[in-house]
This record gives sequence, C-alpha cells and structure tokens, in this order.
Amino acid sequence: MKIADSTDRSDGTADTGCGGSGTGGGKDGSGAGAPVRRRDARRNRDLLLEAAHEVFTELGLNAPLDVIARRAGVGNATLYRHFPHRAALVDAVFRDQLTGTMDAGDRARDVDDAWTGLIGYLQAVFTVLATDRGTNDLMTTHLEGVESLVAVHAHNHRTVELLLERGRHQGTVRPDVTTEDVLFALAALGRAVPALTTATTPDAWRRPLALLCDSLRAAPTSPPLPSPALTPQQLDDTLHHFNR
Repeated sequence: MKIADSTDRSDGTADTGCGGSGTGGGKDGSGAGAPVRRRDARRNRDLLLEAAHEVFTELGLNAPLDVIARRAGVGNATLYRHFPHRAALVDAVFRDQLTGTMDAGDRARDVDDAWTGLIGYLQAVFTVLATDRGTNDLMTTHLEGVESLVAVHAHNHRTVELLLERGRHQGTVRPDVTTEDVLFALAALGRAVPALTTATTPDAWRRPLALLCDSLRAAPTSPPLPSPALTPQQLDDTLHHFNR
C-alpha cells in the first residue's frame, strides 16, 4: 500500500492531505495548523538533503532523483517542490562542503612557502575527493546551474594560479607549467580516485598525487613540456566532456 506524503506548498508550508481550510486545522480558522505544516515541510526538506547526500556519495551526481525521494520517504512531487531541478538539489547538499574547499585554499594562500602551501592544499582537496563521490563529481567536472560550484571553481583556479606564480618566483615550481596544466591533471587523477580507493585502500590516492606533485617541481634536468598548454576555454570544454 502506498503511503501518500504531505504536499509542500510554495510558501514553505505543507498540506498534510487531511482536509480543512488553508488557514488552519481548526474549525475556527485560527491558523493553529500552520506551524505543524511548516514543520512538516522543513522535515521533508531535511530528509531529502540527507538522503541526497547519501545517494550522491554512493552513486555520483547522476543518480536517479526518484531513488533519493524513496530513501527520504517522500514522493517525487515533494522533491521537486523543494528542488525544482537537479542543480538546485546538488547546490543545497554540497554548498557547505564546497565552502570548506575554499577555506582550505585561503589557508594555503597564507603559507609563506608556496610549495608547502600547494601540497597542503592538494592533499586537503583529495582527502575530500576520496571520501565523497558526489563532491568528486562536482570538483572534477562542470555541472551547469550549481551556484556555489561556480564560486569554488573560480576560487580553486585563483588559488592554484597564485601558488604556482609564487612558487616560480621562489624557484620551487618549474617555469613552464601553467594553471590549466595542473587543473587538468588534478581533474583526471581525481576522476580515478573512487575506483582506486575501492580497489585498494582509502589513502591509495596519496602515491599518484605525490608523483603528480613531483612533476611540478623545478629541476635543472627537466626537459621542456611538449605541445602548447591548454587554454582556459579548452580546459573548461574538457571538464564538460568528463561529465558525459
């Protein structure tokens, strides 16, 4: 037997389907039922966010939305009333976690030694990529319409750019490496992290990341990098293709 969930109104209240006027549950129309409906709506939203984080972490950002609704114990209609499209749900689920990534970038920028700051930042980012499939999808691809993601990508780009520039000035980063070089390599490696940690150990990503970082280090014997570097637009196009 299907149990009907409450119907959330556009004003943030919920119609429990028990009848009565829209102003309240009592005969006097005093509005006594409104706080209950609002609590129901908030509860449904919280259940959806919790379920969405679980499902996105397990299955990635392309997970079916009806799976999320079922796990939350609500109907699809309730999900779409709170989150009219996938991007809105993704933004609500991961906004705090993405903000944490920017905080890590700010801490890295404050480190005097650019190489130490860069390595610390990349390790902080990959710690998240290895434990949360949803965040991994977000950070290594481009998903249209996620407002917080736009800010994170811009902040991430600027953090890497500043650390590379400072590292070149300090003589620790090879002079011919570009921000797009690093971001592409990080996205490609990041996409492989879930499979790597599933097949081996949770911290198996540390070895390939160390090899990647070592390739960025300035060394007198390093040969010049072949072919032209990616342009910002080419990097953006490539990350869009990662999500297909």
